[in-house]
Amino acid sequence: MKISVIVPTYRRVNDLARCLNALRQQTRLADELIIVVRDSDIESWMFLDSFDVGFLPLKTLQVKVPGVIAAMNVGVEAATGDIIAFTDDDAAPHADWLERMEFYYLKDDRAGGVGGRDIIQRTEPWFEEERATTVGLLQWHGRLIGEHHRGVGTAREVDVLKGVNMSFRRSVFTDLRFDQRLRGTGAQVHFEVAFCLELRRKGWTLIYDPAILVDHYIAQRFDEDQRQQFNAIAYINAVHNETLALLEHFSWFQRIIFLMWAVLIGTRQSLGSVQWVRLFPSETTLATRKLLASVQGRWQGWQTWRQSQSDRPPSGSTQAIHE
Repeated sequence: MKISVIVPTYRRVNDLARCLNALRQQTRLADELIIVVRDSDIESWMFLDSFDVGFLPLKTLQVKVPGVIAAMNVGVEAATGDIIAFTDDDAAPHADWLERMEFYYLKDDRAGGVGGRDIIQRTEPWFEEERATTVGLLQWHGRLIGEHHRGVGTAREVDVLKGVNMSFRRSVFTDLRFDQRLRGTGAQVHFEVAFCLELRRKGWTLIYDPAILVDHYIAQRFDEDQRQQFNAIAYINAVHNETLALLEHFSWFQRIIFLMWAVLIGTRQSLGSVQWVRLFPSETTLATRKLLASVQGRWQGWQTWRQSQSDRPPSGSTQAIHE
């Protein structure tokens, strides 16, 4: 099978160099390597102009719209592989990354996506990553379990893969792209959730194998989402994106259950009332800010979903048939 690898990048040339060198060391080389660069990212353009490509089948593409979704969609449009793999510029895939991915596509025609574990690179000598056997699952009431960076055990079917270490069969992109309704000017958190759940609805199998590895160096972001630092806009955007993705996926009954659970309970990343009560003694006003941002994100996600529903033509209409 022909494999295309897509790497969106933005102002992280040292990380990009490490990523490209890792891709150069693959036991099963990519047939096509696409680097998508923002038009305003002078640093990356200068680096790529001077980079020793060697035998890498490197192609650079320009994107003008901020955000990882626009960059990935530009890459998908240009990709010619039977398999399209994605990783981040701050990741270094292990040497057998592509070889292990390809195995599952050759083995199972129902496999629409394959991904694996990202090993978080931490400098603290005391740090030891916990392990998880439950990875990439969506519970019936709306709780998302990620834990892709902690996965152990054998390969298994999942609901969601992680963007830093994922691939898809080209045929899934015939009538599908990454959802441009999702918010954010950089990372656009939960874009994988929206895309993977759409594939699940279409009947594709998604496979997570913790032996498919990338080292993830968690580099600086150049948008409102600074990971460990609270930013209300980034928080609202993340909750909006999660809410929109789940409302698209669920039945009407599950949507009601999900919204009740989200408002009353929630998670540490998307607070509901119970989580606010639990966190308030340690975080005080920060917990309140998170709760308010969560409520706002849920409401805005609901509004985006409702607007999308009203914009869609009725099933059976001429427009719907043509689409």
